[in-house]
Amino acid sequence: MRDGRYASAAMTPDTVRELVFLRSGRLAWRERAAPRPAEPGDAVVRPFLAGRCDGDTLPIHRPVSRALQAGMALGLVDPIVATICGKVPFQGPFPIGHECVAEVVAVGSGVRRVRIGQTVVVPWAVSCGTCPRCLAGLTSKCATTTRGPLAAYGFGPASGPWGGMVTDRIRVPHADHMLVPVPDGVPPLRVAAASDNLADAWRTVVPPLAGREGAKVLVLGGGAKSIGLYAAGLAVAHGAATVHYLDDAPGRRQIAESFGAEARPLAGPVRGAYDIVVEATSQARGLRRALAATAPGGVCTAVGYYLATGTRVPLMRMYATDATLRVGVSHARATLPDLLEFVHRTGFPAERVTTLLADWDDAPTAYAARTTKLVLARDPLPTRNGPTS
Repeated sequence: MRDGRYASAAMTPDTVRELVFLRSGRLAWRERAAPRPAEPGDAVVRPFLAGRCDGDTLPIHRPVSRALQAGMALGLVDPIVATICGKVPFQGPFPIGHECVAEVVAVGSGVRRVRIGQTVVVPWAVSCGTCPRCLAGLTSKCATTTRGPLAAYGFGPASGPWGGMVTDRIRVPHADHMLVPVPDGVPPLRVAAASDNLADAWRTVVPPLAGREGAKVLVLGGGAKSIGLYAAGLAVAHGAATVHYLDDAPGRRQIAESFGAEARPLAGPVRGAYDIVVEATSQARGLRRALAATAPGGVCTAVGYYLATGTRVPLMRMYATDATLRVGVSHARATLPDLLEFVHRTGFPAERVTTLLADWDDAPTAYAARTTKLVLARDPLPTRNGPTS
């Protein structure tokens, strides 16, 4: 119904549940006030699939908050961590989760493109779509929404008031720009990680492969676990002549091989040079190893967290080989149209990377599971014509 401000699929309850990170190894449901469109361009969506980002496992599986705080005080950890994750980084409680596929349940009076009932991907970073940075494709560095390094879901209040995506409802500003419809015929589970990890993998291999016929690709995996696997699969699917995937986990090597990559243990030697290298170990020594394997004129993209102030990079080697190192957050909103069109056109089976599909209600325990890629799932809301698609 429309009350002059927004339209809604149904009456919204006064409160909703959201998954909250409390401390390492412990998460819980918490109630909060139900969100509604606060501005004419807002929408409210109901997530029904939520992927766990590779980065979320850092505070969940290791008690890092006080160690990072001490590291910043001693000058060992880059202080920018505090502006992203708080003065005591990853200190609970805070709503967690920033990958989801959702259905639109309410829209503001100014929303023109998005409609109630659509199935959409919600990018992890909040952006306006009209500022110079957004127009340049830097949607995760939006000049309108950011007050520090990031405006994002699921990182805590230092990254804005947006909450997490493992919740009954979330408010999405700039909805006509932010929300990207899932193409008809694409199983939502296939793009459960498109908000972040799948889009992150896309930028590591797909643009660099353009114009590099016969390119060789190397993926060093095991840190950013799902990103490395998505990257290996996308590289094969985009015609790389060689894709080598290195990881010490046999299960992940098996997934990489199912995509058509050649997989072997990370501890083994790297022979030869590669046009495109993906550094997904999230370790400084992995970064140096990746750069050492980058061919002259090649591109190395690092997707992990490198927290130390003194991370060493072999600049002279890069100078000698004319190599390019790319480090930074992914700009998922800018990537999503091409990514979703590719999945729709080719049927790229990204769901192979999902190693645990868990019931939504089990989120407090499932989100802490030690597995490569967790996806939480519940049924979409029924509609007059059946479930949303």
